[in-house]
Amino acid sequence: MSPSKWQSLAIVLLFTLALRCAFLNQAIQGDDVYYLAGAEHALIDPLHPHHAHYAFDGEMRDMRGHPHPPLNTWILAGLLATFGDIYEPWFHAVYTLFSLIAVTAVWWMARRFRAPPTLTPLLVAVMPAFVISGSSLEADLPLLAFLLCGMAFFIRGGRWMMASAVALALASMTGYQALLIAPILALYLWFNGNRRWRDWLVAAVPVLTIAGWQGYERITSGRLPLAVLHGYTSQYGFEGLEAKVRSGLALIVHAGWIVFPLLAVVAFFPRRRIVLAMIVVVTALLAVRDVNPLFWASLGIGLMVIVYCVSLLRSRDADERFLAAWVVVFFAGALVGAYAGAERYLLPIAAPLAILAGRSLAGRPRWFTAGFACQCIISLGLAFMNYQHWNAYCEFVARHRDDIQNHRTWVVAEWGLRFYAESEGALPMLNETRVQPDDLVLTTALSRAIPGDFVTIAEQEIRPLLPFRLIGIDTRSAFSASVLGQREFDISTGPLDIIRLQRLVDREPTESWLPMNSPAAEYQIVGGVYPLEGTWRWTGGNATFRLRTPQGRNRFAASFVVRPEVVPCTVTLALNGAVIGTAKYTTPGAYELSGAVANALPPVVTATLSTDRTFRAPPDTRDLGLVLTAIGFVDPTAHLAD
Repeated sequence: MSPSKWQSLAIVLLFTLALRCAFLNQAIQGDDVYYLAGAEHALIDPLHPHHAHYAFDGEMRDMRGHPHPPLNTWILAGLLATFGDIYEPWFHAVYTLFSLIAVTAVWWMARRFRAPPTLTPLLVAVMPAFVISGSSLEADLPLLAFLLCGMAFFIRGGRWMMASAVALALASMTGYQALLIAPILALYLWFNGNRRWRDWLVAAVPVLTIAGWQGYERITSGRLPLAVLHGYTSQYGFEGLEAKVRSGLALIVHAGWIVFPLLAVVAFFPRRRIVLAMIVVVTALLAVRDVNPLFWASLGIGLMVIVYCVSLLRSRDADERFLAAWVVVFFAGALVGAYAGAERYLLPIAAPLAILAGRSLAGRPRWFTAGFACQCIISLGLAFMNYQHWNAYCEFVARHRDDIQNHRTWVVAEWGLRFYAESEGALPMLNETRVQPDDLVLTTALSRAIPGDFVTIAEQEIRPLLPFRLIGIDTRSAFSASVLGQREFDISTGPLDIIRLQRLVDREPTESWLPMNSPAAEYQIVGGVYPLEGTWRWTGGNATFRLRTPQGRNRFAASFVVRPEVVPCTVTLALNGAVIGTAKYTTPGAYELSGAVANALPPVVTATLSTDRTFRAPPDTRDLGLVLTAIGFVDPTAHLAD
């Protein structure tokens, strides 16, 4: 016997509540740290919460360039003001409300579009991104909740249109993705022959809201947030063709996991052989990028899902056309606008896909139930692994709290490790940071490498019990970002990450002439130089070294290559703060810059090699200056090449 209307809703809400209660103690993860930085600023300047600045990837970033408007930041600021500090269980308990709102909206739409009212929202609730993102403090679940509420109220129409406008405005202030809802709602009105101008005005609320926010920021601060965001995406190369291809492939793979893949095959299998053949051929051609079935099988199923929705655009059923248009328009917008290919970008199309799967399998409820059960197992396994990953960062910092509090400690890593370390007094390491002897550095195998002679104080491998991986060493999952691969998730029994707390040793320089491939380079480089590549190293804008002062040499020089990307540039060589040589280079090539030095120098000197131009080679996010091969004191009668 099928449950009644309210019994069905109760089942959905209780399941979702149990899902969230299992992860109430989830540690701070992912981008939580950046939202919390904005929330702290919002307590000072509530009208401009995104005027905060935070360290990211070695540089200070303007939060106006954040890819989400500030509503989630305001929500966190309200929680900070209420509780006085960050308490993970309480914060996650409040954020559980957004999950409950989202599944309630899906439950109502499932009934409206004649899909199984219980299993349809449950299928959305066990989507991997819903399970994992729902235990974070990022904007994804608030955006989904407001967006689905706005859609449900809009579809119901009549006096609910005002509630829809409010919900859509809140969604628009949570994520720029809400812009894609405007054409989807317009198609709903068109398919149903609705010509009422007030309804069309409500459909335009996302565009009007975001435009209003941009105008407010332009008037009050002089800059458009979208312009700042565009600057960062260009700087990091996110708008390049290769980045878009990676992101697009990852999104297609994710589309194959919104509903469990085998359930998707049963529900969306092409009826025409020519269509199936085309999907197989395209999948086979793209499989050369990654022969692992976690990539190509998911890619093929994702293509099948998208093709199925495209085919429904010609359906005579207005509801089917609308649901298909919802998927196609939003997915196309994600292909154009997204740059990281994360699965959470597709959360807003989980509802229409689950409803379409439910309608397709209306006569086969066992398939629907089996798909839900399998997806639940996979998603909970991924969530448990995710819990262990971020919790390990929290526990490591807690064990070494005294070391961090009693020494100047720099944290190189991002995400939750940086949050917990900074909470104990650690400082973010920027590209220009110069670590001093006896300083501690907290880093991981997933963070950028830094040169120096370090002694490891503590080290811990993170090796979750389950072999699932969303991120990690040698992992090719695109769940959070497509830069490392395009799989939905990965399978590995190796360590996910390695945390290290290290101390910089005060080791006296031994070399006066320092080739970059010399073993001594590791402890004579102070900063501004990247890891060894063959016999050379990239420098940033400023590279600093410590060298031993030799007897009888009064000439100091650097040997480097100027790349075409930084031409023209001016390079400066300084010793103990005094400039000894400068030159402007207008053509690329190998060069030597040298200068005379005083006869009376201390036993150890500090040299700085600077360039006024750097560049980036996406997907590499480093600021690259010169290709340095060697630096130091030279015999005045000898050529550097000797």
